[in-house]
Amino acid sequence: METKNAQKKAMFLMALCACLWSISGIFIKWISWSPFLIAGGRSLISAMVLGLYMYIAKIPVKVCGFSAGAGVSLAISFMCFVSANKLTTAANAIVLQYTAPIFILIISVLFLHQKIKRREIVVVIITAAGIVLFFLDQLSPGNIAGNILGILAGLFLSIMFVLVGQGGDDDSIRMSGILFAHILTAAAGIPVGAYFTSSIAPSEIWFVIILGVFQLGIPYVLYAIAAKDCSPLACSLIGMLEPLLNPVWVFLFDGERPGFFAFIGGMIVIAAVTIWCIAENKSQQAESAAAPDETRHG
Repeated sequence: METKNAQKKAMFLMALCACLWSISGIFIKWISWSPFLIAGGRSLISAMVLGLYMYIAKIPVKVCGFSAGAGVSLAISFMCFVSANKLTTAANAIVLQYTAPIFILIISVLFLHQKIKRREIVVVIITAAGIVLFFLDQLSPGNIAGNILGILAGLFLSIMFVLVGQGGDDDSIRMSGILFAHILTAAAGIPVGAYFTSSIAPSEIWFVIILGVFQLGIPYVLYAIAAKDCSPLACSLIGMLEPLLNPVWVFLFDGERPGFFAFIGGMIVIAAVTIWCIAENKSQQAESAAAPDETRHG
């Protein structure tokens, strides 16, 4: 009974985490600063929140190749994502970032020499087709650049996940990598972004504080807590609330809406990734269930 209650609590925390993640688009749209300054300012505040949590939870900061590499990759992903939000629609930016699982699959095959299954090839093809549809809408140079940056955000996010995964089941590596990413983003983004930002309104400072505390800082703490009792699949599927809700907030409060082809492409990408996650989980469960039998008969 206690286990079920813990799982329900973890799923609720993960849903709250995804909802908070989803407010990024609207606040980024409302801030006139350079994307680098937005990303840097947001990460500076988030680093403080995350560092405080790690101190209270007694999670040590671990410096190694995996955590450092994860930090660099996630920092680049942050920069690309905020820049994409400025150049294309919020819907395009967030959905293209959610191609990360597909990049994880490709990286695992090309660099980790893992075997690829037929269904995984199908998922990659379907996702690629969905991505192509994004480029059929609003074919302005800015929009195309924003779409490319959205894809790069997903690519570098996937590299972060792969590096953390290679580091083993160690919370300190994952949390340290995220902390390093915020520190690097702040260190690079604030001076560069300040140079390209002409004016700063008081309201915009508050928006960045909201992003740093409520859109990144607290959600990563919630994710860290939820991940202890919520399976990776459940976290992934509940996390899909972010790309679904993000464009909704931007449409309701800013009036921005994705184009027809981008909308269809987004639905294809989200559906393909979701179905693949479920199929992959079932396959892993089947392999785990068969493993004892194979040992017994061997």
